[in-house]
Amino acid sequence: MSINYLPTKIAGYVGFFIQAIVNNFLPILFIALQDVYKLNYEQLANLILFNFVTQIFVDSITPKIAAKLGYRMTAFLSQFTAFVGLALLGLLPHIMPPYTALIICIIIYATGSGIIEVILSPMIEMLPTRNKAKNMVLLHSFYCWGQAATVLITTMLIYLLGFVNWMYVPLIWSIVPFVNMFGFLKVPIVEPNAEQKTVTLLELLKNKKFIVFMIVMLCGGASEIAMAEWASLFVQNALGVSKVIGDISGPCAFAIFMGSGRILYAKFSRNLSFVKSLIVLSVLCFICYLTVAICHIPVIALIGCALCGFTVSISWPGLYSEGAKNFKNGGAVMFGALALCGDAGCTLGPWLVGIVADKASLNLGMALASIFPLIMVLCGIYILKNKDCKMVQ
Repeated sequence: MSINYLPTKIAGYVGFFIQAIVNNFLPILFIALQDVYKLNYEQLANLILFNFVTQIFVDSITPKIAAKLGYRMTAFLSQFTAFVGLALLGLLPHIMPPYTALIICIIIYATGSGIIEVILSPMIEMLPTRNKAKNMVLLHSFYCWGQAATVLITTMLIYLLGFVNWMYVPLIWSIVPFVNMFGFLKVPIVEPNAEQKTVTLLELLKNKKFIVFMIVMLCGGASEIAMAEWASLFVQNALGVSKVIGDISGPCAFAIFMGSGRILYAKFSRNLSFVKSLIVLSVLCFICYLTVAICHIPVIALIGCALCGFTVSISWPGLYSEGAKNFKNGGAVMFGALALCGDAGCTLGPWLVGIVADKASLNLGMALASIFPLIMVLCGIYILKNKDCKMVQ
């Protein structure tokens, strides 16, 4: 009897949707947190830092958790911790110092996000389906749609409820992982063969190609999240538009363009060179960052924010897919190492922008972040010119 793996894919899609929620709803509340708790730029940057530092740590231990619990229970754990962290965020600030409560809840739901990043990609990769590259890109596109939905719904909720009632937002969002965690207990899942030999992290690190992959993942994460996390506040403060317009035209447009880029790449990936596509899009990303940083014409700066989403669209899912092709026995170890590098970039990029914004200006922070897509361009050129780094065709 043939097995229908569509429910498994749907649970994975919702899982990435949830990752988008926990990574993106809090920055939309930055203005509210500044208004209610008088937090400064550096404190807000530290909240992002706690989120992604936690994910980096979780990335490093998830392969061992998956080896012990299996894919099913590890995926369930990812949804459970995301639910608990979001739910507590609506409660703890009332019973303990708010900033401490924020940090505790971020660490809990970031644990879920880190597990999602490592376990869902190999789980979908293991399914006996055709065109795995397309499946991978589609899976990661749901992060984009989740990001867009998170921005829109969170913005509308804050508009309706007011800044002082911001804590109802995470309570509402916690419903999604609460429902999806039960889905992972039911859907068919292909567990890895215990007898199949997988490469070790040390073996991967000895491979020059994998080192380049890791650098690109770090810079891809930094390029994506530095813009995504700060776009709302940048558009409002630097360009002087309202919060609703800033959220929708900034991070929401960014997410929609990123999702569209992933859908297009999924459609045409068989006929495109990943490395050449990466180089072209990274050059455009560099231009977008500089445009946002130095242009004081609101419409052009907003277009730069939105188009930046398209330019960073293929780095994460594309590298996961290329990694699966080039390192056949990589498994959760490979996905975990790449996720760790990506989350390191997600930590470094927005944190650097926040620190520079607090000391100088948000525009200068955005200008400094343009170094990350530039490094990706150099990595892509290096891959094309060095035979040791050639991709599997």
